[in-house]
Amino acid sequence: MADDSRVRLRFWGVRGSIPVPAADHMGHGGNTPCLEVRVGKNIFVIDAGTGARKLGIDLQNEFAGTALELNLLLTHFHWDHIQGLPFFAPLYSADNRVIFHSCHPPEKVKRILEGEMSTPYFPVNFEFLAAKRDFVSLRDGPLRGAGLCVRAFPLHHPQGATGYRIEAGGVVITHASDLEHGHPELDKTLREYAQDADVLIYDSQYTPEEYSSKKGWGHSTWLEATRVARDCKAKRLILFHHDPGHDDARMQEIVKEARGQFDNTDAAREGTEIVF
Repeated sequence: MADDSRVRLRFWGVRGSIPVPAADHMGHGGNTPCLEVRVGKNIFVIDAGTGARKLGIDLQNEFAGTALELNLLLTHFHWDHIQGLPFFAPLYSADNRVIFHSCHPPEKVKRILEGEMSTPYFPVNFEFLAAKRDFVSLRDGPLRGAGLCVRAFPLHHPQGATGYRIEAGGVVITHASDLEHGHPELDKTLREYAQDADVLIYDSQYTPEEYSSKKGWGHSTWLEATRVARDCKAKRLILFHHDPGHDDARMQEIVKEARGQFDNTDAAREGTEIVF
């Protein structure tokens, strides 16, 4: 691996709920959530939606012949956030080690992932994967090491979800998806963890008009995203978890509206890399 102390953020999947392989969605991308954060030699992956397939292939090609150690931060276990895991190439190499981080007990996480790849849902059972697999709970405190710190915090979402604040080299990235605003205590917690973020990645699946009929579904709006960014003095806002019904033209309209509230706003696009 290159000896590079810079912090790199790359989007491999940005779509919510279900993949959308449609031509008019490809400007932003049709894969479900997967992000990569590199801090020097440390590689962190947030969620394993269908975007994880391409990430895994690229990692195997980039580091061919090199043993990989990857940290996978799971926000929760809804299908769109784990459906790429069975196709994540590094799991099939005995030289690699994948560490699964979440806010659940390790045995529970292992059991859930075994269930995803059990008969009759997938031909290769989870326990037969070649890579070394470890499970770590972040419930008791942050993940620290090599000059970085990963803090987990709870989000308001059906069956629960976890947000992450990653601090390294003076850079702060806050990832907040999936969540629904309107829970006073957790809204306050989110703002604490998003304070002064260089990049705030925020669940913006719905427009304010759509949200009126989607309350309780576990997702937020671009308008609420701008409020959080402004309240927390974030430097940059990236709208995330795009609705499968929002094509590229609609996404451009959403970004234009959002910039009217918070100027430094973009919508996440597959393949985009931000280097600090």
